[in-house]
Amino acid sequence: MGDTPRHKVFISYHSADKEFFKKFEGICENSIVNWSVDLGDIPDGTSTERTRQRIRDEYLRDSSVTLVLVGEKTWQRKHVDWEIGSSIRNTEYNPRSGLLGVILPSYPRSKPNEYNPYTIPPRLHYNVENGYALMYNWTDDPTLIQKWIHEAYLRKSKINPDNSYPSFVNNRSGDRWYN
Repeated sequence: MGDTPRHKVFISYHSADKEFFKKFEGICENSIVNWSVDLGDIPDGTSTERTRQRIRDEYLRDSSVTLVLVGEKTWQRKHVDWEIGSSIRNTEYNPRSGLLGVILPSYPRSKPNEYNPYTIPPRLHYNVENGYALMYNWTDDPTLIQKWIHEAYLRKSKINPDNSYPSFVNNRSGDRWYN
């Protein structure tokens, strides 16, 4: 994959987009080290605080970049919000990660290269707004994805993330997060 370093990447996604996650894993199998939570890794009924702690300590701790696969309803998921929030926090044991979003082919669009900022995870949107994160369109090119990931890795030491959006308590519903 050229001279671009291989990074440990946490992939955040909505379970409804599992097919794209699996495809993405296949595309990037030789260019990233995947540290994502899989369905069933954290049992249903686990408390909110314990879930957040496990995500932070067992999955995010060794990753250097968080990549969010953005489908139609990804913005609604509390776990996606928690994963983004935990990954951009800088703590003694878990340094913050770079952040980027990839718009899935299933994401509804009115124009090919545009997205509605209020239908991507709000915490991701805040970080796109301040330059900490960037959004990209889906590609099957692992070299390009690896370049995006490396750029997110480099940005994390140059720009401070925005983690000010209130943490989700529950999953959300509706067409968008802001009216």
